Amino acid sequence: MNILVTGGAGYIGGTVSRLLLSAGHAVTIYDNLCHSKQEAVAAGAKFVEGDLADRALIEDTLRQSHFDGVMHFAALIEAGESMKVPEIYFRNNTMATLTLLEAMVATGHDRLVFSSTAACYGEPVSTPITEEAQLLPTNAYGESKLLVEQMLTWFNRIHGFRYASLRYFNVAGAIEGYGEAHEPESHLIPLILDVALGRRADIKIFGEDYPTKDGTCVRDYIHVQDLADAHFLALGALDRTSRLIYNLGSGQGFTVREVIDSARRITGRAISVEECPRRLGDPAVLVASSEKIKKELGWQPKFPELDQIIASAWQWHQQRYS
Repeated sequence: MNILVTGGAGYIGGTVSRLLLSAGHAVTIYDNLCHSKQEAVAAGAKFVEGDLADRALIEDTLRQSHFDGVMHFAALIEAGESMKVPEIYFRNNTMATLTLLEAMVATGHDRLVFSSTAACYGEPVSTPITEEAQLLPTNAYGESKLLVEQMLTWFNRIHGFRYASLRYFNVAGAIEGYGEAHEPESHLIPLILDVALGRRADIKIFGEDYPTKDGTCVRDYIHVQDLADAHFLALGALDRTSRLIYNLGSGQGFTVREVIDSARRITGRAISVEECPRRLGDPAVLVASSEKIKKELGWQPKFPELDQIIASAWQWHQQRYS
């Protein structure tokens, strides 16, 4: 297959690009490098540096080579930041995706796997969260992704556009030679590992008064390779159906303190903690039900345990700074 990967110099897009290439597929990466570097582009991929808001460039890229599908990862991802400057999230995540969809329709491309988010759900009424749960984001990041899902529904209905929307829970871990390296970094596991490596003094815990077993937020973690496998299955399934929506998580919830304890076990290092007030827009508990994608597409996580996920990330981080 020939696949266009937007945001392919990022963590998830870069992982998927490498796994596609290793499976013998052709990959074109489209990325503006706003939070990455060109060195993150997978060897063997064609690279186009550009912004999705550039309609002429994305359309030209699509016209130069007919793609069997587009995997769309390009987005801003910081929920906390989105509550300070929501406008840049709607511009970069929602409006830029509309430009991509328009360009795809104009060039005869009709298959998209969309990187959505569990933030679409907001504060769930019950857990684990199923795909039928209410969609009530508590931050502008989640709203910016939900608006894309709503656009996709209409493109599917009116243009026959085929898409899979994959609602990620917390993605972590690494594959051989490539892992999580955001600039700046804000995700819990790499921040904890930075403390273990002595690159940070401590890990901040935002809020200890949530209605959870130790007062800290509960999240569901999925290994990035398991996430990539789900993308491959979803793209193939678009041969048979035109609209798919799936949650992707492990189905297990861990508090922030439990994640820190797991990192201490894996690294053998002392990890200092700083207790901070809650952040605006953080739900107390986000845990996925991924039974739908397991039943319909046969997806099964290969790395379901938190210690496995953190161990792969730890190996990557040590190599990265060695």
